[in-house]
Amino acid sequence: MIPQSFITDLLNRVDIVDVVGRYVQLKKGGANYMGLCPFHSEKSPSFTVSPTKQFYHCFGCGAHGTSIGFLIEYSGMGFVDAVKDLAQNVGMVVPEADDKIPPLQRAAQQAQSQSMTEALSQACDYYRAQLKTAPNAITYLKNRGLTGEVAARFGMGYAPSGWDNLRSVFPDYEMLALVESGLVIDKVDEDGGNKKRYDRFRERIMFPIRNTKGQVIGFGGRVLDNGEPKYLNSPETPLFQKGLELYGLFEARQPIRDAGYVLVTEGYMDVVALAQLGFPQAVATLGTACTSTHVQKLLRQTDNVIFSFDGDKAGRRAARRALEACLPQVSDNKTIQFLFLPEKHDPDSFVREFGADAFAQEINDAMPLSQFLLREVTGEHDLSTPEGRAATQYDAKPLLQAMTPSSLRLQIVRGLASLTESSPAEIESLFELSKPVSVAKKAPPRQGRPEPVGLELQIVRILVAHPALSLTLDEEALQAFDHFGQESSDALRYLVGTAQALGEYGNFAALSEQLKEGGGHYDRIIAEIASEPESDPEADRVWLGSAVRQIKKDALKQELNQLFSKGLTPDQVSARYREIMAQQQVLEREDAANMSPR
Repeated sequence: MIPQSFITDLLNRVDIVDVVGRYVQLKKGGANYMGLCPFHSEKSPSFTVSPTKQFYHCFGCGAHGTSIGFLIEYSGMGFVDAVKDLAQNVGMVVPEADDKIPPLQRAAQQAQSQSMTEALSQACDYYRAQLKTAPNAITYLKNRGLTGEVAARFGMGYAPSGWDNLRSVFPDYEMLALVESGLVIDKVDEDGGNKKRYDRFRERIMFPIRNTKGQVIGFGGRVLDNGEPKYLNSPETPLFQKGLELYGLFEARQPIRDAGYVLVTEGYMDVVALAQLGFPQAVATLGTACTSTHVQKLLRQTDNVIFSFDGDKAGRRAARRALEACLPQVSDNKTIQFLFLPEKHDPDSFVREFGADAFAQEINDAMPLSQFLLREVTGEHDLSTPEGRAATQYDAKPLLQAMTPSSLRLQIVRGLASLTESSPAEIESLFELSKPVSVAKKAPPRQGRPEPVGLELQIVRILVAHPALSLTLDEEALQAFDHFGQESSDALRYLVGTAQALGEYGNFAALSEQLKEGGGHYDRIIAEIASEPESDPEADRVWLGSAVRQIKKDALKQELNQLFSKGLTPDQVSARYREIMAQQQVLEREDAANMSPR
């Protein structure tokens, strides 16, 4: 876990205008910068970036967040990767609270990673240059209908014949990074004596695999003829894990947003060919089954994922594995579909034979996940017999157990119940599904505190906008919040504590990032503050002090009204009365001393 103090320091050092400006063309507009929103299609800019708040906000689609949030949403990075990316740009090293690695060892690991990244980048440049002088490779790509433009977009190259061509690229051909990055292979004699080093990729079209930052982390190489293996991938390395990466995702990020969906295919050539044919929103798994991490990455980019599989048995097996990977990630606001092409066709061949419009129609008619799941579990079972219906339920049980409780799961349960002559409640009970949703219950009592209003709401808004002002609140001020009721008081104490933990340099961006971890309760207020002009911290400080004093006065007045009904002795009443009056006078004097128009 990355310490919050580091996150705060990082957000104070990075400039969100620079971060967003790497991906969005921004123009100065008053105090803020404006541009076309990268998260939805628009013709007039409604996307603003505030250098003072260090926050972005779109008035069109409502997207908002910090530099960290922008990288997560735009690039599909995880939180840790986004933090590391930003930290690297400002020369910071990300600490880890539970990290036991000694500093020297950590520095060595970082140096190793940097060395591998540089080696892969140099190799990519070499392969790209070789493609320009390889007639056989150029002819192959032209025969596949690819232009030089699309080859350049994906950084495609060619590894020529020969055992050690990379020796001309790396003067120190024996450097460790070449083996660690998978570019070369060390072959050792059986007796452990002589070692021979040679290039891993030879006589292959080269497809560089990029991470979400655009860095080359590995390669896929395709033979020009019918040699084996047809595709050769880089091995797993500290930079490259096949179960985590998707080919073409870096290039497809904006097309995915423009199209409103991502198309997941089975190979490199599908991705490149589809981009050539008008479907640049395609990505591919890297010679491995689709994983839950793949699905998670895709759902960060879009709400609609469509898997495309060949119509043969291998394609259907791959589709089943993809279905299983999707189930833990399914939610009611996401759509996952499955497209099955006719046998002997992949997306490339289908488009070339039937045209782009026909393929677009196939995409439009793709099978919803719910339908595919029910088709899979019914299989060859005879639903007219008790045994067939029981076998169907047996096959469905692990799939439904993998899903989180949701409306979609309920719909699938109802469909399965209808097919197997059962009730939804019986299915959920039999499958021991967590949090059954089909059983009719009385509406649960409303939980959580009500939305803040009035004075409480204004205090919350000021503390979120200017977290450093929380440092002006002492325990006496926090006790005054009890006037709002227990739930509201607890929430305000949490907000103040979170803000105070950021210290005197805590800002709106840092607090917003922290509050996200506590759920979405503050999302609406954060979005409102992000969309408004920057408020004056000094005026807010004066008003906050006045508001706390007003709460204290209201609490004293309420106590005074109830003083004679508390069952106190006359002496106790008299003593407490004098205390209340003295406290009220102090508050009045403080009000007079701090009078300032808001």
